[in-house]
Amino acid sequence: MANSAIEDAKVKMQKSQESLQRELGNIRAGKANASILNQIKVNYYGADVPVNQVASVSIPEPRVLMIAPFDESVLEDIERAINMSDLGLAPSNDGSVIRLVIPQLTTETRLELAKKVGKEAENAKVAVRNVRREAMDSIKKQEKNSEISDDELHTLEKDIQKITDDAVKGIDEIAAKKEKEITEG
Repeated sequence: MANSAIEDAKVKMQKSQESLQRELGNIRAGKANASILNQIKVNYYGADVPVNQVASVSIPEPRVLMIAPFDESVLEDIERAINMSDLGLAPSNDGSVIRLVIPQLTTETRLELAKKVGKEAENAKVAVRNVRREAMDSIKKQEKNSEISDDELHTLEKDIQKITDDAVKGIDEIAAKKEKEITEG
């Protein structure tokens, strides 16, 4: 049962890292990245549907996203959804596809985005620490109920701390990679 506490903690910590990766994917870094459209929903026959389910998204040039709808009647709905989003990009509609030109980032914008990356990384670390606390509480409860010995408790505490340290290191690496992408962009 004590091992299940560690396995649960590993899974939850991994999910925190994956969540951070998704969040950072939504931050535009001066390069075309289809994941910036993940949060945009298009009204498609009365249902809100992600852009990538009603159109193909390609990157014909390093700073251009091209959105080609499967059904051309949705073109204006996609354009409207992009305009209403907080992307801050002006779509260019030529009647069959929409092009989004990703502007070059200013130094000030890069610094703001780098701060946002740091904030998201810190949120992920807090989530990991909360998972560690839950796992520690779980094994302490097991020791209190005489399910595990005092020695096993100390070993498990070390194991939990090790997976926590590894998760925090992974978060730092993910954040550093994104910050580098933003600052060098």
